[in-house]
Amino acid sequence: QVQLVESGGGLVQAGGSLRLSCAASGSIFDINIMGWYRQAPGKQREFVASITSTGNTNYADSVKGRFTISRDNTKSTVYLQMNSLKPEDTAIYYCYAPSLGVTLRTYWGHGTQVTVSS
Repeated sequence: QVQLVESGGGLVQAGGSLRLSCAASGSIFDINIMGWYRQAPGKQREFVASITSTGNTNYADSVKGRFTISRDNTKSTVYLQMNSLKPEDTAIYYCYAPSLGVTLRTYWGHGTQVTVSS
């Protein structure tokens, strides 16, 4: 089992910045990729960004150039630096990590709220 705990959400004005953190604990050998999804009210959960243990990154088109994902493997922590925030970035942000095991499960955090005011 892997536990993921997010922090860093909050309320910010449009154009502002926030940094989210997600710390993994438990059986961390069971994960490689870590990343973020988000879910806005009334919408489906959508992919935001991901990073492998070797630093390969992937971003949704909607956040490219504004968000940066990074990782500290010594702390089993992934970060999401969010700049130039827009009201449409308002959502609950969930940390995720697919399992490397045969179960193909995905670990999820409980989420952290990000609210961007106009």
